[in-house]
Amino acid sequence: MSNEQRRRTTASGGGSALYGLGFIGAFVWCWQQASGFGEHIVGVLKAFVWPAFLVYDAFKALNG
Repeated sequence: MSNEQRRRTTASGGGSALYGLGFIGAFVWCWQQASGFGEHIVGVLKAFVWPAFLVYDAFKALNG
């Protein structure tokens, strides 16, 4: 394996760890906010797509 291939494969690990920590944080926050079974299910689904909510709110804030 050449140095270039090694660099490409090892550089992708940081985003996965950040997403994983974000998922855990979003899961805990959404779980605490839920009061019923259906809201807990929605909270778990929201935890999977938390980056979409983050980017949406960032664009909304930038737009004014």
